[in-house]
Amino acid sequence: MARAKKSAKRSKKAGFRPVRWLLRWSFRGLVLALAVLLLAVAFFAVFNPPSTPYMRSERARLGSLDFQWVPFEAIAPVMARSAVAAEDANFCAHWGFDMAAIRLALEAGRNRGASTISQQVVKNVFLWQGRSWLRKALEAGITPTMELIWSKRRIVEMYLNIAEFDEGVFGVDAAAHHYFGVGPGKLSPLQAARLAAILPNPKERSASKPTDFVRRRTASIRDGAATIAADGRAACFE
Repeated sequence: MARAKKSAKRSKKAGFRPVRWLLRWSFRGLVLALAVLLLAVAFFAVFNPPSTPYMRSERARLGSLDFQWVPFEAIAPVMARSAVAAEDANFCAHWGFDMAAIRLALEAGRNRGASTISQQVVKNVFLWQGRSWLRKALEAGITPTMELIWSKRRIVEMYLNIAEFDEGVFGVDAAAHHYFGVGPGKLSPLQAARLAAILPNPKERSASKPTDFVRRRTASIRDGAATIAADGRAACFE
């Protein structure tokens, strides 16, 4: 009895420790958040997202969107090659981060240019737009996880279906009809390269009214798509 009283006195003396409590619940919250993200990554490896955070914000702003999901098999192979050639030519060789491109971007002092297709998919599907250290840290953690769970083919399929091609126009199906009046499976090499050329600035570039810059970029992408098909850099998603 006396021992129990002494124990109770020590417990009361110790009292509430807010720092320990905060650390304990912060850790639990972090573990829960990571578990939810892992489940989300696994879920979208199989199921198609009805929209993305950015798409929802654009729908709220514009009132409606032009968007229709299409499976990879319904997209002309040259479209996938064009997108990869334009945005991430070493897509099949990396695990989510193109370290060579990152080094070149840092050496050149550029703020953009090293983001891979995988990183762009993570940002658009799981995170939010804008620049912040928190978003970058989450992107860095989720990207290799997605690369482990998803196939490269799935990553390209997701990218082509959620990319913005004009104001309110999302995905390659909507873009093909919007600009050329054809389905995504009927895109020619020139049309595919033209769509890839307006990424990642579709609000400033047009596939139907190309500037000289877009025309030059289109020609470069068309050559690049043929090159990665020939040298095997498209093998992981074809």
